[in-house]
Amino acid sequence: MKNISLFILILMASACTKKFDDYPEPKETLAGNVKTAAAKVNLQSEAGDRGIRLVLEELSWSKTPTPYYFFAMQDGSFRNTKIFKGNYRISVEGPFVPLLQYDGSGQITVDNRKTMDIAGTTNVDFEVEPFLNVEWIGEPAYNSANQAISVQVRFTRGTANPLFQQNVTDVFLFVSPNTYVGNNNYDNKYSVQVNYSGTTGNDQLGQTVTLTTKDKLPASRAYYLRVGARVDYGLKYYNYTTVKTLNIP
Repeated sequence: MKNISLFILILMASACTKKFDDYPEPKETLAGNVKTAAAKVNLQSEAGDRGIRLVLEELSWSKTPTPYYFFAMQDGSFRNTKIFKGNYRISVEGPFVPLLQYDGSGQITVDNRKTMDIAGTTNVDFEVEPFLNVEWIGEPAYNSANQAISVQVRFTRGTANPLFQQNVTDVFLFVSPNTYVGNNNYDNKYSVQVNYSGTTGNDQLGQTVTLTTKDKLPASRAYYLRVGARVDYGLKYYNYTTVKTLNIP
């Protein structure tokens, strides 16, 4: 009986000394845009883990914090409403010249990250140099005879830095039944990819490239179109045009 009573007292003491997590939930907002350094327009990407990633390091409690990640939208904008108030170092990663660069010995040579306090709604924009600029030339055209869509685009270097002017590997016309169109969401039945070997893709820089969908597109519906091109660097993510909608009667 004495042993049972002692056990109960130990449990009660333990309960009295237990600490509860009573921190308020995160409610601060970080919002902004990732823009091209040259044209000052939002950089087109794709939503999710093949697009633009925000990297947050809270410096309020540590000089070497564990990074926190979230992703931008496909139009280059971002908004996160669940961040703790504090001082942060912020960076972005994606298909562009890295904001953080190292030399061969691991020493930082370029550091364009931003450090700021996040409280309430904090807005910040980043300007980056995409590996490629990908632009529409004219509007998509539907050929009712073969039930196909043709588009014209042009891609050019987005940076003058020779370290990031790798070979162009391919250009891809993505077709989808919804607006979230890109390498993470497309209909392979109609989308078309042109691959380049060696330096042959570089010969297309600045040229008008025509792409035509494969197979016959059913009528009486809308299709969302986007063209991506990429270089042989890192994870080989695409740079993109904006999204265009084509309604086929």
